Amino acid sequence: MRLLHTMLRVTDLQKSIAFYTDMLEMKLLRSKDFPDGKFTLAFLGYGDESDSTVLELTHNWETDHYEMGNAYGHIAIEVDDVYAACDKIKAQGGEVVREAGPMKHGTTILAFVRDPDGYMIELLGS
Repeated sequence: MRLLHTMLRVTDLQKSIAFYTDMLEMKLLRSKDFPDGKFTLAFLGYGDESDSTVLELTHNWETDHYEMGNAYGHIAIEVDDVYAACDKIKAQGGEVVREAGPMKHGTTILAFVRDPDGYMIELLGS
């Protein structure tokens, strides 16, 4: 068994794809429209789906917003340099909600950014 993907519902598919590819350097692996169901699926990740867990973005064509709820936490992504990643994201207009720095009560360097739909992304590294 293995974990295949995590799915997020997004309101603007192209804006979300740009965030994950441009700011977080994922690759768009595949995308498919389902006209009868009025939705599009896009799969992104850092490696091939055959051996890597990926992110599925679901765009329901007739939905313009979602309620975030309070059970979802965040997606964690390892980066080489958390400070540099935050600088890059801010320079491209992204939202850093917790600046890079040591974890409270620890030494791990982390930051949090928010994607276009409000999902939290934790950046971990040095």
